[in-house]
Amino acid sequence: MSSGLVPPDGAFFPNLFGKTQRSAVHLEMRDGYMADEQFDQWLADGRPPYVAPVEGDEVWMSMVAEAVERGIEVRRARIVSTDPVSPYMAWLHAVTGGFNIAAGEQVRWLPRRRASMLTLPGNDFWMFDETVVWNHFTGDGEWLGVETTDDPAAVNLCRASFETVWALATDHGEFHL
Repeated sequence: MSSGLVPPDGAFFPNLFGKTQRSAVHLEMRDGYMADEQFDQWLADGRPPYVAPVEGDEVWMSMVAEAVERGIEVRRARIVSTDPVSPYMAWLHAVTGGFNIAAGEQVRWLPRRRASMLTLPGNDFWMFDETVVWNHFTGDGEWLGVETTDDPAAVNLCRASFETVWALATDHGEFHL
């Protein structure tokens, strides 16, 4: 069953993480996302290689940490253009250690040139056990909302795509810009 495009409320992701029993995976395939004050500040600060969490990050971090404590494997893979990476991806790289990994996520990076022969869905997604959550964005990276499905074909495509990317990708600690 598939839902239509909806802007998730503050309970959307906590509800999904709360129901998850085994695995939550996230595949990101864009080189830039919505405008962000933290990104702008990072640019103004001269693009430091590490960014500590800021006020408001604790909500996401505690949700992920609670899931990991329950035994949920939380993994995130990013397919990125390199040589060089976009400024936005460089910022995400700087944020990842203090935010995603500190919360308990495992994160890997795959240079886009190594993804040319992969079968990938057309949109970024989260997959919570057997539920796919498509993330929809405008052309300039503004988040439009999500669409959920438990269609077996979508679940199988996303699972296979994520696992293939994961196997080819480099662990965050070893991925150098």
